[in-house]
Amino acid sequence: QGQLVESGGGLVQPGGSLRLSCQASGFLFRTYAMRWYREAPGKERVLVAYISSTADSTNYGDSVKGRFTISRDNAKNTVYLQMNSLKPEDTAVYYCNAYRGYDVPDYWGQGTQVTVSS
Repeated sequence: QGQLVESGGGLVQPGGSLRLSCQASGFLFRTYAMRWYREAPGKERVLVAYISSTADSTNYGDSVKGRFTISRDNAKNTVYLQMNSLKPEDTAVYYCNAYRGYDVPDYWGQGTQVTVSS
């Protein structure tokens, strides 16, 4: 059974930075695309960032474009989300997701809380 464990969340000031990590185990990490989602209170879960299995392709939600960067280290089975210029609107639980295909189960982490407040 695949597992994903997020870490790095916490409380930061507006304009600050934070780096989230997601450690994968129990599946062939290098064959999976990875995504970060977030869910704010009272709102639906939305896609924040995507990276292909080989890291040759990335994309971002419009609200974070230019501020967030997704990366991965396949040797360490880890995906990262570097978050800069944080805003209160970025406050949410951030989830890591591993995807290989429509007919293969996704894997999800437990989430990590990010709070941006002055």
